[in-house]
Formats: sequence, structure tokens, C-alpha cells
Amino acid sequence: MATAEGSLVTTCGRSIDVRRLLLGRPDRPVGRIALAVGEDQGGEPGVWAALTPDEARALALLLLRKAAATERTADGEPRHGTF
Repeated sequence: MATAEGSLVTTCGRSIDVRRLLLGRPDRPVGRIALAVGEDQGGEPGVWAALTPDEARALALLLLRKAAATERTADGEPRHGTF
């Protein structure tokens, strides 16, 4: 379930946090989108990545495409409510 703060908890219990990250000097910050996947239910450590805005957009598009493909029925037709 997603929250307004930029977090999502998966059905397997992992927390995924999406945050804005500014690096460098205050007058010339370098902006990144930080994606942090928390530890799993067994306590295995999570991972993180810092993405440029273009990389974040590409990842978002890839996720949307894969979600749509996964929701398709066996005959290739989208299920109700998908694109």
C-alpha cells in the first residue's frame, strides 16, 4: 500500500521508500531520486539506488509496462481496469 510520504509496503512485507535527494553544494545541488528497499521478513538487508530524474522516469515506465503485461489474460486481452 502506498502512502503520501512516498513509501510502499509490499505483500511480502518489504518497505520501498522513494525520496528526493539533493547532493553537493547548496547553490548547485545535484538532484537524485533515492529508492530504498528495506529488509525482508527474514531480516535480510535491503538495497538502495540513487536515480537521475530521467532514470526514475525510465524505471516508472518499465514498471508500468511490466504491470500491464502481467495483468493481461492468457489470450492477450487486458483484464478490466488495465491499460
